[in-house]
Order: sequence, then structure tokens, then C-alpha cells
Amino acid sequence: MPRVIARPAPLSPATRLQLMWLASPALPVGGFSYSEGLEAAIEAGRVHDEASATAWLRDQLHLSLARADLAVLARALPAWARHDLSRITELNDWVVHTRETTELRLQSEQMGRSLAEWLRNRARCMAGAADDPRLNACMALRPVPTWPVAFALAVAQCLPPGASPDDATLREAMTSYTFGWAENMVQAAIKAVPFGQSAGQRILQHLLDHIPTAIDAALTLPDSQRQAFTPMLAILSARHEHQYSRLFRS
Repeated sequence: MPRVIARPAPLSPATRLQLMWLASPALPVGGFSYSEGLEAAIEAGRVHDEASATAWLRDQLHLSLARADLAVLARALPAWARHDLSRITELNDWVVHTRETTELRLQSEQMGRSLAEWLRNRARCMAGAADDPRLNACMALRPVPTWPVAFALAVAQCLPPGASPDDATLREAMTSYTFGWAENMVQAAIKAVPFGQSAGQRILQHLLDHIPTAIDAALTLPDSQRQAFTPMLAILSARHEHQYSRLFRS
């Protein structure tokens, strides 16, 4: 007889709400204050309208986010679930050492540190959460917990104790992470290009169409092929550090 493979249990409504919370621009981690080089691309004339902003963010999604942060998140979430602190430290070190500019490194460190602090404050209000040893391990990462690693812990804490994330859970977590990124970047483009909210919504829809493909690529990317190599973005980010007039921190 054919072998029947049980389908994974769907995420609970409470867990889905937690993932929506983590994707919210209201999460107090400061994501809205960064443009990740977009503002410098506008200053250089590489982004100047809706079409060029769409192309820039789509390329950043596939060439930068999918090959770095999303790939780290895909490995960090299972590592947190099995309390593999050695693996977590390795992934956190990789993020710290592969950011190509000071601005991009400080962004990942500041957002990760802020999320870890938020998790600690939340734990004081949740029964049992304060006893999670992973939170202290996260706070102890040096120099700080980075954004994708801290985000992975936030998702791991949404899962039932002892649960290992299956493929569906990983995809949901990565979708939350990427949607939060996309929404922040579109808002940055609206303010800095500038253009209207309708154009911003069209760009966001375009990115949503590409997010599943980016997640597929990140999930199948071996550690040996994970990379943070975006020369033009790095050049523009370095220029932004000394840009005369700017709205954003990166």
C-alpha cells in the first residue's frame, strides 16, 4: 500500500498573530529609520521613479536578502528550537562579519539588540517565558545578537515547547520577516524618491509576488553558498555614511 505522509499541523491562530506582530512596523526595533542604501541610490540618480524603485528593491530582495538574512533565518530557527547555541553563535558571527559597510552592520546590530530587549521585556509579562534560557543566550551573543538571529528566537518562542519547525513554519516565519522588510523599504521609497501611496502599494504588490521565490531560494541554499556580496549596494551604502543631506540612518 502507498505510504501516507501526515500533513504538518497548521499554525495556531495565536502563533499567526505573533508572526504578524513581528512583521509590524510598530515593532520597536527602529526598522523604519533605515533605507539600506536606497537613499544613496536616489542621490546618485539610480533610483528616481516608481519603475526604478521597483527594480532596485526586487533586485535587493533576490540578490541580498535571499542569499544572506533569509538563509540565516532558515538555519537559525531550527537551531534555536533544538537549543544549539554553537550553531547560533556561528550564524551570528557570520552576519556580523559579512556586512559590507559600517552602516549596514550597525543596522543589523541595533535592530537585533532592540528586538532582544523587547523579548526580555515581554518575558516579564508572560508566564514561563522568563525561564527560557535561550533568551539569556541571545543577550550574551557578542558583540550583540544580530537582527535575523534575534528574529529567529522571537519566532522560536512562538512555537510549543520542544516543537521543531517544519517547512511550513519556516516559510511562515520567513514570510513575516520579508514582509516587514518590504513594507519598511517601500515606505522609505515613498518618502525619499518621492512618490504617492498608490505607487508604493504597486511596488509592495510586486515584491509580494517575488517573495515566495526568494524564500524558496533561501531554504535550499547550502551554507557554502550563503553570501553577502552586493558591490553596488556596498558602494552606495559607504557613500551614504557621508551624504550631506539624508533622512535615514542607512
